[in-house]
Amino acid sequence: MVNVAIAGGTGGVGRTIFEVLSDSSEHKTFVLSRKSLSEDHFLTVDYSDIDRLVSVLEANDINTIICAFGVNDSSLSSSQMNLIEAATKSKSVKRFIPSGFAISYPKESTQVLPQLKDYFKATEVLRESGLQWTVFVNGIFLDYFGPPEMISYLKPNVFVVDLANNVAGIPGDGNTPVTFTYTFDLAKYVLAILSLGEWPEESRVIGDEMTWKEFVALAEDFKGSKFEIHYDSVEKLNRFEITELPGHRALYDNFPKKAFQWFMSIFELYTADGSSSVPRAGSLNERFPDIQPLTVREMLGRYWR
Repeated sequence: MVNVAIAGGTGGVGRTIFEVLSDSSEHKTFVLSRKSLSEDHFLTVDYSDIDRLVSVLEANDINTIICAFGVNDSSLSSSQMNLIEAATKSKSVKRFIPSGFAISYPKESTQVLPQLKDYFKATEVLRESGLQWTVFVNGIFLDYFGPPEMISYLKPNVFVVDLANNVAGIPGDGNTPVTFTYTFDLAKYVLAILSLGEWPEESRVIGDEMTWKEFVALAEDFKGSKFEIHYDSVEKLNRFEITELPGHRALYDNFPKKAFQWFMSIFELYTADGSSSVPRAGSLNERFPDIQPLTVREMLGRYWR
């Protein structure tokens, strides 16, 4: 049993990981918080004060830190880097999982997503830190395709396939495999890896894998409806343009249309060029076969039949 601290533990992925770890009696789990909160599992921190961070980590005998900051969060450039430095200085911290929980980003991604420079910098610093560390790679979150009754702490999103409105805007030709993983399954693998003596630099998780064409065909079968299907060429995606789906409009209040299309086009392109396909060889699925993740077929049959 070890003590685990989650940074970003009130966000979508972080909250899910906290819930799964807390439901297990194997470890004691805390959430690092900038705000002072009364619950015992919250530890108040100031990410700008490295010495204070060290004190908090040592006072609570934190062995493992899990960062779950978003890729579009400025926390990658400051909070996470300071936390890595504090972890390295701490006498108690031995392991670190940096923010990731997505795809294995190509190095050239920094040209369109400059904040990924901090993602790559974190792995470079960890490699020299003496800490044991691993980055989780899990493809696209299956949560985005579930209805409101599907338990998820992620913010609502409509990505490629608008199941509520039977419309799809498929990136490329739709024949490239894509990995889909439910956040609660991802969290089960995070819990499982804490039991391993050694960690790989990349921890791969596959909930399910199929092409967008296969995904839409399954959705049509389960819903008993034909979808209106559009294809967004790689050239269109490179112009930061995507087909507007009916479900997108409700999202624009919090994510203006131009910025939304820019951001989504980048990740849609990653599904067209193969970056969102997670290799199964050497994955945590092979290490932990007892974990049976939710498949696309199961999700569709459970929520969209």
